[in-house]
Amino acid sequence: MFDMTSTSPLLLFPAISLLLLAYTNRFNVIAGLTRSLYVQYRETADDTMRSQIEHLRLRIRLIRHMQLWGIGAFISCTLAMIILLIPITELSLTLFAISLVSLIISLFICFFEVYISGYALNKQLENLGRLHE
Repeated sequence: MFDMTSTSPLLLFPAISLLLLAYTNRFNVIAGLTRSLYVQYRETADDTMRSQIEHLRLRIRLIRHMQLWGIGAFISCTLAMIILLIPITELSLTLFAISLVSLIISLFICFFEVYISGYALNKQLENLGRLHE
């Protein structure tokens, strides 16, 4: 069986904190891009911009889910440390496992969002290439 000490959940704190910071930065950049595209769309009514805005809406949804699962991992990790002080080892171990699973789910959603982001950039570069032909 895994020997759970207070240092086990502590190892996740820096990783989760940095991930949440990265997720928030991604959200802020995409929110700013969405606002600027929205203004441009209102001025030009270009259908390609509308599809870009819809695509960004999906990415914002994914980032929100990444953040929620990351926060869940952080809360579970914190609770695991608190429960270790009581000490109820099985409950603490369960909460730590939940924290790890939440973190993995968050990272899988992040992987999917990064993939979509790369796909969208490639599409935009293809459109740019067509404009210069």
